[in-house]
Amino acid sequence: MKFKDAIEILRPVNDLMGSLTVIIGILNTRAGIDPIILLINIILGGITYFFIAGSGMVINDYYDVEIDKINRPERPIPRGSITLKQAKYLWIVTSLIGIGIAILHSFLFNIGYLNIIVAVFFAFIGWVYAAWGKKSGFIGNIIVSVSFSIGLIYGAVLNNSNIPPYIYFFFLTAFFLLLSREIIKGCEDIEGDKSQGVKTLAIQIGIKKSTMISLIFVLFAIVFFILPYFTSILNRFLFLISMAFGLAIVLYTITLILKRNLVRKDFKKISLFLKISMFLGLIAFILASF
Repeated sequence: MKFKDAIEILRPVNDLMGSLTVIIGILNTRAGIDPIILLINIILGGITYFFIAGSGMVINDYYDVEIDKINRPERPIPRGSITLKQAKYLWIVTSLIGIGIAILHSFLFNIGYLNIIVAVFFAFIGWVYAAWGKKSGFIGNIIVSVSFSIGLIYGAVLNNSNIPPYIYFFFLTAFFLLLSREIIKGCEDIEGDKSQGVKTLAIQIGIKKSTMISLIFVLFAIVFFILPYFTSILNRFLFLISMAFGLAIVLYTITLILKRNLVRKDFKKISLFLKISMFLGLIAFILASF
């Protein structure tokens, strides 16, 4: 296994984007925290998320090898760059690194065991999703959405503080937006999923109904995206300005979802714009902390 292939299967861009959720949780609950401790929390918290999220990517590809031969043949395992045995070892190593850093973090700053519990839970549901959740369909979509959004809670826990309401609103915004995207991805990958018995909503109830459910979750995300403005968020002005950009992309995405006779390339485009919306939402959450 070459180093570049190991990095590729970890999907570092996705892991780093997820690590932003930890930073957001930390920055938005930083009141009274020493700047040096704050910086260390950001570094160790981000690394913990990065490795556990990366382990989830690896174990997902391990179980998805047959599906990926159809839907994603360019990935390292289906193209033969990484063997299944190597992928399994990489999953174990990255999981242990992430959990180990969480344990070290807890003992360094005496923040209790909640961060360790969240880290172990994060690693566990990554395996549950890959081994069983994905083929279960909608439940698997929920697991993925929780996995990404949980970093917001993890970051707040690291500051050993009571979690304010807007952190939960951040969590629900990310959760529903990603849940919507997962349903859309099921519509995009319906052929490969059918061949492997994956029970996505698109397969279970049809593409049209699934698309409408995805739209409902986007609307939920919009509501929870706006609600933090009416809480004790640290910087309402910056949040409002940055929120406008995210909402603009989301509203454009809704017009794409409402288009008739959607085909695979349409779902791919919708998925991309939902991903961009999530990124802009994370930027808005970061700016809200200044």
